[in-house]
Amino acid sequence: MRTATARFLQSKSTVGYLLLAAALLSAPLFVSDFRLNLLAKFLSFAILAIGLDLIWGYTGILSLGQGVFFGLGAYCMAMHLKLGSTDGKLPDFMSWSGLSELPWFWQPFHSFPLAVLLGLLLPAALAVILGYVTFRSRIRGVYFSILTQALVLITVTLFVGQQAYTGGTNGVTGFRHIFGYSLSDPDVQLVLYLITAVVLIIVFLFAKWLVGTRFARALQAIRDGENRLRFIGYNPDTYKMVVFALSAALAGLAGMLFVLHVGIISPSMMGIVPSIEMVLWVAIGGRGTLIGAVLGAILINAAKTGFSEAYPDGWLYFMGALFVIVVVFLPGGMMSLKDKAAALLRLRTGRKAKVDTAKGGGHIGTSGMDSILRKTNR
Repeated sequence: MRTATARFLQSKSTVGYLLLAAALLSAPLFVSDFRLNLLAKFLSFAILAIGLDLIWGYTGILSLGQGVFFGLGAYCMAMHLKLGSTDGKLPDFMSWSGLSELPWFWQPFHSFPLAVLLGLLLPAALAVILGYVTFRSRIRGVYFSILTQALVLITVTLFVGQQAYTGGTNGVTGFRHIFGYSLSDPDVQLVLYLITAVVLIIVFLFAKWLVGTRFARALQAIRDGENRLRFIGYNPDTYKMVVFALSAALAGLAGMLFVLHVGIISPSMMGIVPSIEMVLWVAIGGRGTLIGAVLGAILINAAKTGFSEAYPDGWLYFMGALFVIVVVFLPGGMMSLKDKAAALLRLRTGRKAKVDTAKGGGHIGTSGMDSILRKTNR
């Protein structure tokens, strides 16, 4: 009976994924151009949330610096677009700052493929460097989270202070074209939306495959008991650096897509507050579920937009109340409702059920440590 119930829930989940993908791809048929642009921005946030869920939900590492990786990817794309909109001249903020020629590190961004590659590699490389220093020193838990916040402060201060190279507080903006097409053209915005939706689907499928591999079981073992994993012969540091780099690369990818839809990137979008908001998306959606991270990013940002439009003077109170309600009554996030429904279904069949209500996370599945220990004992 338990196997039949699991298969039933799994089949319903697959149908739900397909319906969600179909809804995203068909959204242009029912949504205005303005709302479609907002939805595209939310989908780029969902890509970042998947990466954050991999490192926090499955590995147990809370990073409060994802805004830095997001910003690095966004700046890479913005620099390419800016160079394509200046007709061979220096970007305006460089001229205002007294520069007479383009800095050497701006030169690679003339190429779109190279800009995309750097938008993925730079965040990943920074994550590897930070991870190598911290993980090998056995820094984890709240201390690691504090270090990532320090990274945010350092990066934002650096980007604000280098007005001549980064645009300072205003950031990089004023770009109008991509491949010769106007970014304000509704047809171009439609194509960019579809690209973002397809990229989100591909990233989700990749993450879904990844969490079913032996690598993901090692990640869950790190979350459940890192010292035990180290004792049986595994090196948790390598696994943590890889997943941290992967989450940073996904954040960079999200930043590049974000710039295409919004048309600006500034240091304020890399700050501590945006980084904490990113964690809230995953926490409210349901960490350790992937789909919860996606829904959390989309729904929370949609609610934020809706509340701010309907109640411009009090929307922050509504958002605060929403966060409190979810944290108090659904500590496992919105996806914990699925667990509650499964428990009710099992109770109706007459079987005694237990629901995982661990603090700070939703249902993640079989313990990675138990799986690895079984394989080791063999």
